[in-house]
Amino acid sequence: MTEMKKLLIVEDDAGLQRQLRWAYEGYEIHTAANREEAIAVIRAEEPQVVTLDLGLPPDPDGTTEGFAALETILQLRSDTKVIVASGHGAHESMLRAISLGAWDFYQKPIDIDALGLIVARAFHVHALEAENRRLADRAEAGAVLGGMITGAPEMLKVTRTIERVAGADVSVMLLGASGTGKELLARGVHDASPRKSGAFVAINCAAIPETLLESELFGHEKGAFTGAVKTTEGKIELAQGGTLFLDEIGDVPLPLQVKLLRFLQERVIERIGSRKPIAVDTRVVCATHQDLDAMVAEGRFREDLYYRLAEIVIRIPSLAERPGDAGLLARHFLTKYAAAMQTGARSFAPDALAAIDAWGWPGNVRELENRVKRAAIMAEGKMVTAADLDLEDKADVIPINLKAVRELADRKAIRHALARAEGNISGTARLLGISRPTLYDLMKAYDLQP
Repeated sequence: MTEMKKLLIVEDDAGLQRQLRWAYEGYEIHTAANREEAIAVIRAEEPQVVTLDLGLPPDPDGTTEGFAALETILQLRSDTKVIVASGHGAHESMLRAISLGAWDFYQKPIDIDALGLIVARAFHVHALEAENRRLADRAEAGAVLGGMITGAPEMLKVTRTIERVAGADVSVMLLGASGTGKELLARGVHDASPRKSGAFVAINCAAIPETLLESELFGHEKGAFTGAVKTTEGKIELAQGGTLFLDEIGDVPLPLQVKLLRFLQERVIERIGSRKPIAVDTRVVCATHQDLDAMVAEGRFREDLYYRLAEIVIRIPSLAERPGDAGLLARHFLTKYAAAMQTGARSFAPDALAAIDAWGWPGNVRELENRVKRAAIMAEGKMVTAADLDLEDKADVIPINLKAVRELADRKAIRHALARAEGNISGTARLLGISRPTLYDLMKAYDLQP
């Protein structure tokens, strides 16, 4: 069911109020002549858009009441699009209104047609933002892999694969670029497996010096080497009955690969300084951003170890290969950091959303999170801009062939629209401004699925 478009007109001039009331079609109109009436309508009707005259009684010649009404409206409903109109010190009023969170500003005398276009645009943006919030809520509510947030078919295919293999006691190898969420997916394997009641133990093999990595993995006995003042269990033992996640497995040195292979074959370990075998029941999930096939060919990674670790191989797409996910994740991160750091930024400006869609995200989700976190701090108003994200004037590298350019643009636009419309064909067609038959033809031509 389509949500009724509610417009609140806050104007103390009765004649202008009547003129504005009858100027709009297709909206449920509410009116208010002062701040108290406006707030009462906001509480009762929750209009999506408000036109607000700053000169309200008891200060019709000033702006005090108008600005007080603006602040209260946005405190009650931060997603409301407030269009401020004033003839009092227009430039200063405009700057202050926008800084307080007004969506737009219009200087009196009012041009009904121009204001009508601004109001229509405000309703359109409000509806898009509401759709994005619903999509984000749906993704978070439906996440099954450690809170993974995604709406992209490529990533949903990965999560379905993990759900299928999680119940089988086999080693899983996750291949993907840095920042794509490999540890989150590894935890998803653990949480969806019969071992979920056991420990999930993670170790980054690239972050530990070679001389210490063996001790970290296998543990050591007291007195095994200088500084070994007590017996210490290794990560493999600590994961008994659970899951061991070996991140950046490609950085394990060759001598240690031999010992790791023996553990995978025999399921026993020996601590450094001990000859007593210890049986360990641990599932191994590993990950790397390196090309292990090339490393095997070059003799830098043992082939027998590779096949022990890669019983199931899952390739994780980069953020650039997941249409719609960048915007979805950006909103999630902005909500998270704006609340944690108590900043004023609550949404993205249109130029920021366009820049997020256009950027290639070489650092993947990690880069996106860092940029949004910084932008939440740096944003001066309630909306994050492309400049706050440091994505101003960033351009895509596109092919020169015109047919390839059009196909690339069509695919990208359709995938983003499908994500925003939650796979609904009618909604997608409306967003794209085309008919349903045309959309079906394009999806068939490009082999796209809702």
